[in-house]
Amino acid sequence: MSIEGQFGRLTSRARREPALVTDRIGKGYLDDIRRFEMLERDQEYKLAKRWREHGDRDAAHQLVTSHLRLAAKIAMNYRGYGLPVSEIISEGNIGLMQALNRFEPEKGFRFSTYAMWWIRASIQDYILRSWSLVKIGTTTNQKRLFFKLRAAKRKISALESGGDLHPDQVTLIATSLNVTERDVVDMDRRLGGDTSLNEPIHDGESGERQDYLVDKSPSPEAVVAEQDEKDCQHKALTGAIDILNDRERRIFEARHLTDEPLTLEDLAVEFNVSRERIRQIETRAFEKVRKAVKKSIAEAQTPAAMWA
Repeated sequence: MSIEGQFGRLTSRARREPALVTDRIGKGYLDDIRRFEMLERDQEYKLAKRWREHGDRDAAHQLVTSHLRLAAKIAMNYRGYGLPVSEIISEGNIGLMQALNRFEPEKGFRFSTYAMWWIRASIQDYILRSWSLVKIGTTTNQKRLFFKLRAAKRKISALESGGDLHPDQVTLIATSLNVTERDVVDMDRRLGGDTSLNEPIHDGESGERQDYLVDKSPSPEAVVAEQDEKDCQHKALTGAIDILNDRERRIFEARHLTDEPLTLEDLAVEFNVSRERIRQIETRAFEKVRKAVKKSIAEAQTPAAMWA
């Protein structure tokens, strides 16, 4: 049986017991994990060596179960995020197993000192994944800000202020946490949780929040007009190119109408002339096309102007 399976029943029990309303994990789970004795340094070292060098699952089981209390204790510090404590503890247990697979006893550290970082990381990743439908905390600074902002607001008595932070408060927090003021404002708003677009407006207004959203996308009329203009320009360009002779057309297309334009040197070799000559032909062809396109567009717009 895998290491996960050996104490998975304890995790399952933690999930089954109520923790959402009271914010307390069931007494049964805590009693279960207290039964596992704490290890002395030399015991811990020997067990870690047996697991690392020989894959001894009994040794791994003893190491993990003796630190379940540590995972539960750390998990209890994250109760204020509105998520089931049982799930937070389960994520802490996952971090504990990850720590076991990477622990190197030869370096002289206690397993608890090493594991606590993995436990916290696993719990924080779970909270960031579960907090909002919108992905948050994509950078290291944003993750740190997510978990530090509440404490920073408490220090300046801004937790109960309601609404957005005062600019002076934003500046103070941004400076203390070494992040931008924009990051502080954005994260503070996200900490308020998701809001449904179907939520009714209660400020004496009827309707829902979505009724007051402004659509900044172009209107259908603007989209059609823009597409018509592009079609007109494309048609004018196509017609203008037809006035060029074969050499001018080849050089113009190779220099202006390809994803990877040819160099003057490439075309000079192709036509067996100098680079300067290619440049002159290109300039002449470009000017012909420019004038023809301008004339074509003007002619196309004349009937519209007459009807205006």
